[in-house]
Amino acid sequence: MTEKAPVIAESLNVLGEPLKPCSTDPMTGFYRDGCCNTGPQDVGKHTVCVQVTDEFLAFSKYLGNDLSTPRPEYGFAGLKHGDRWCLCVDRWAQAHAEHAAPHVILESTHQKALETVSFAELRKLALDVN
Repeated sequence: MTEKAPVIAESLNVLGEPLKPCSTDPMTGFYRDGCCNTGPQDVGKHTVCVQVTDEFLAFSKYLGNDLSTPRPEYGFAGLKHGDRWCLCVDRWAQAHAEHAAPHVILESTHQKALETVSFAELRKLALDVN
C-alpha cells in the first residue's frame, strides 16, 4: 500500500509571493519541511513564521505549550530566543492580544494566516519590512 502525499495549500505568503522557508535549524513547519505550509491535516494552522523571544516562550509555557524544553523522543531540541518557528496563528493572535507576540517574518508567513489575523497586525511586528 502506498502512502498518499499530504494535501498542501498553495504555498504563497501574506505578500502574495512564493512562500519562503522559515527555518531548517530547528526544522519547522507542520510538515517539517522548513516552511509554514498548511493543509487540511494541519488543524493547528501552523502558518505564522516567527522569531521567538524569551517572553513568548514563557507565555506559551504558561499556557501549557512548552516549546523551550527539549523532547528528544520527538527529535525536538527545544526553542531558544532568536529561533524561527512556524507558530499556530491562533496562538500568535492570543499572544498579540496579551502583548507577548513574537516578531513575524512576512515572506515566510503563509497567506492562510490572513483568515485569522489582519495583514496590518502582522506587519506591525514584522522583521522584514523596509
